[in-house]
Order: sequence, then C-alpha cells, then structure tokens
Amino acid sequence: MEVALPPLPIQRRIASILGAYDDLIEVNRRRIAVLEEMARRLFDEWFVHFRFPGHEGHRTVETEHGRFPEGWGYGPFTDVADVLSGGTPKKERPDYWDGSIPFFTPRDAPKSAWALTSMGMITESGLASCNSQLYPEWTVFITARGTVGKVALAGVPMAMNQSCYALRGRGFGQPFVFGLTQVAVTRLQGMSGGAVFDTIIVDTFRKLQIAVPPKTLAASFDGAVQPILLQSRSIAIAIDRLTRSRDLLLPRLISGELSVTEAERELDAAA
Repeated sequence: MEVALPPLPIQRRIASILGAYDDLIEVNRRRIAVLEEMARRLFDEWFVHFRFPGHEGHRTVETEHGRFPEGWGYGPFTDVADVLSGGTPKKERPDYWDGSIPFFTPRDAPKSAWALTSMGMITESGLASCNSQLYPEWTVFITARGTVGKVALAGVPMAMNQSCYALRGRGFGQPFVFGLTQVAVTRLQGMSGGAVFDTIIVDTFRKLQIAVPPKTLAASFDGAVQPILLQSRSIAIAIDRLTRSRDLLLPRLISGELSVTEAERELDAAA
C-alpha cells in the first residue's frame, strides 16, 4: 500500500506540535493531581484527624465509639447523604440513545475528580423511560458494580445507570460529601482486607458508621475547598479541549488540510 507522506522536515514539525499538546495535557494533569490532593488532605485534617480550625481549644469527649470533639455525632453514612439510584433506557429503542444527555456508567469513571463526558448519550425520552434522574452538577457518583468504588463529581448534568449510586447531601454540601465518600471507600477497602470489594448496595451505606461534624463546620470546609475543586474542573475542561484538538490535528496535518504554520498558531492560542 502506497501512502502520501509530507517531507521529513514537515513530519518532524508535526511530531513537535503533537508532542507539545501531550506536554500541555500532562502538565495540566499534574496540576489537577496537586489540587485534588490538597482537597483530600484538608478533609483528612479536619474530619479524620480532627485538626479543624480552633481544634486546640475545643473540648473532646469519650463515647462508646471513641473520643470525638464535643458537638459531633456518630451514625450511618445515610444520615449525611441520600443514596439515589439510576437505570438504563432500553437498548433496542434507538429513539432513547445518541441524544444530548450524558449517561454516566462505571466505564466513565475519571482518573481525577470530575466526570465531564460519557461514552453513551441518551435523549429526553430515554431519560423519561428509565429510573435515573438528571443529576445536577456537583452530584457525587460512586460506582457500585463492575469497577467498584470509583468516586466522581458530575461536572455537567448527567443521568446514571443502575451500576452506580448518586449521593446528595442531607443538609451537607457536596464538597464535604465528596470528601466523606472518598474516605468511606478507603474504609470499605480496609474492612475487606485491602482487596477490591465486589459490590456496593444501599445497605452498605446504612451500615457504614461515621463521625458526623456540626453542619457549620462542614459548611466552612465547603467554603475552603470549593474554589480548589472548581479550579480542578476548569483545568479538566482544558484537558478535554486539548485532547480533542490534538486528536483532530493529525489527520488534518497529514492530509494537508491544515498547514503546519496554522497548527503552530493554534497551539500558541491553546497554550
């Protein structure tokens, strides 16, 4: 098979452009990792190690569940968040699919916090036909079957299949619920000996006992962490845009549809 190739100097310029996109994407991924680690460590400091602002002068009390700051409660995870389910429209109905509504499943669980896209999309009629709500931004998703225990935040309104749960705070903000869910998954893994557990059911959340802080403290945490998570989302959106641009560039450059000079200008604008 004979193919048309640009001259070697042009090939090298094309490789350099694509490599620059890859470098930008990797730098942004590292930025996201730093931001999300900051958010996670802050949650651990406040709600796992009880080193929240003003903790030095805060009295602690001994309870049957251990020693906790005064004013904290202890109860099931479901006291903090509602556990909501999803469903899948019938596959044999083409009018239910290829719409404009993202449809989150375990295979869409992102490596970072934010779920922005999904492999499947459904229509309004597909949403109306299944057991899923259209969950708003900041809904916490946790995968319950297949790839179990992946936690994500909805970056856009999304529906969800029955292999996941959606978590919405009961008087607690979503940044707090997100951090609490990450800690809960770590605890569940510890209870299963560090192994990957097979499935999560609603009863899993009912039986999981946690320390419950005052809602005012949880709200203060939300105020501190929300800007960090929003910055993470902005960078995740930039990564998605860069990835799409990179994937579109190669065939256009190889075919000559787009000149290398034009591609270099696009790269400068993206950077």
